[in-house]
Amino acid sequence: MGFLFDKNTWQEIFGSIGKNKTRTIITMVGVLWGIFVYIGLSGAAKGMDNGFEKVFKTVSMNSMFVWGQSTSKPYGGFKTGRQMQLKLDNVTELQNRIPEIQYIAPRITLGNFGSDPIYTVRGQKSGTYTINGDYPVYTKIATKKIFDGGRFINDEDIRQARKVCVIGERNLQELFEKDENPVGQYIRIGSVYFQVIGVHKMAQGVSFDNDGDIFIPFSTYRKLYNSGDNIGYMCIAAYDDADVVQVEKDVKSILKSIHKVAPDDDRAFGSFNLGEMFTKISGFAKGLTFVSLIVGIATILAGVIGIGNILLISVKERTKELGVRRALGATPNEVRSQIILESVFLTVLAGIIGVILGAGLLSLINNMTKDLDFPYTNPTVPIPYVLGALAIMVVLGTLIGLIPAHRAVSIKPIDALREE
Repeated sequence: MGFLFDKNTWQEIFGSIGKNKTRTIITMVGVLWGIFVYIGLSGAAKGMDNGFEKVFKTVSMNSMFVWGQSTSKPYGGFKTGRQMQLKLDNVTELQNRIPEIQYIAPRITLGNFGSDPIYTVRGQKSGTYTINGDYPVYTKIATKKIFDGGRFINDEDIRQARKVCVIGERNLQELFEKDENPVGQYIRIGSVYFQVIGVHKMAQGVSFDNDGDIFIPFSTYRKLYNSGDNIGYMCIAAYDDADVVQVEKDVKSILKSIHKVAPDDDRAFGSFNLGEMFTKISGFAKGLTFVSLIVGIATILAGVIGIGNILLISVKERTKELGVRRALGATPNEVRSQIILESVFLTVLAGIIGVILGAGLLSLINNMTKDLDFPYTNPTVPIPYVLGALAIMVVLGTLIGLIPAHRAVSIKPIDALREE
């Protein structure tokens, strides 16, 4: 390996490259472009993946919603158009029969889905807001960040049907004075006074609620609005390793059985599968990464082959020089190593320049997308991937260098000295 640190070795390499700079640069562009495309596309895919992970970080990625609609087919003596009403005991049934379900949060709402928001008053200030009846388990599916000094609804609130509420940042701004601490204060929701126990922060990204929603215990909601065992809809979170699409099918199938709905009636229960959507987005990002890998490797391979062709031409042009070296005692291994080193050097140099340009492109994209209302964050390529790409280039450069190296070694000194 001593020839790597021999000054004469590198003088010969730079001398060979310098004889036809334009041809060398044009050929290196092939390798450079390959790694540049790989870095650019892989980083872009990672940025998209990061963006959607950030958007979905406040909700369970394997979550879905299910609600009742109306039947589209007669069944079991019931006519078409029967309205489906989900019940609290449906929650227990689903949890017992579908082991893939991790959490179910029954919810009931006023102010959404066609119902009027509730008039809410605090002193001389008032507004109309959506009221949600919830269980503590809801925060297992949709994270709620509560400002310091406050809390979300707990199990004791449910058991005692307490008249407590969690308000949002918009409620805080519209009903309270600036810098006033709302925790412990009372607001009137409809005709009933509730004590504020917390303020939830506005969630960044996907959220099931907005900053003006008010949360009260589900049991309190039932008493105030005589909703009985009715629920508006279910938020369901499956375990991470569960097939969320199959879980959705199982949920609907069991609900149809409970409510005596035709098995092939697809309109009786509505659903929105957030987990399925996230899986598709994640799959798209992974597909883009794979395509970038294939395109990058193909382009790098084409560039490396071009470098091999240059070296073949270079060996042809240097026939006399190589013959003189052989005549002066250079061994075939020394000549071979010289040509292979030249091939690897050109390949790695082009690759490093491509990595630098690709990193510059990703930095530019990151700066341009910072303030956009689009799920795109921190486009990067992991360092091991970059090092792996460079390692592949070294291997390809070595392999392709064997061809001109073999050609150089096969030159007989006496034949080379005869060349004009």
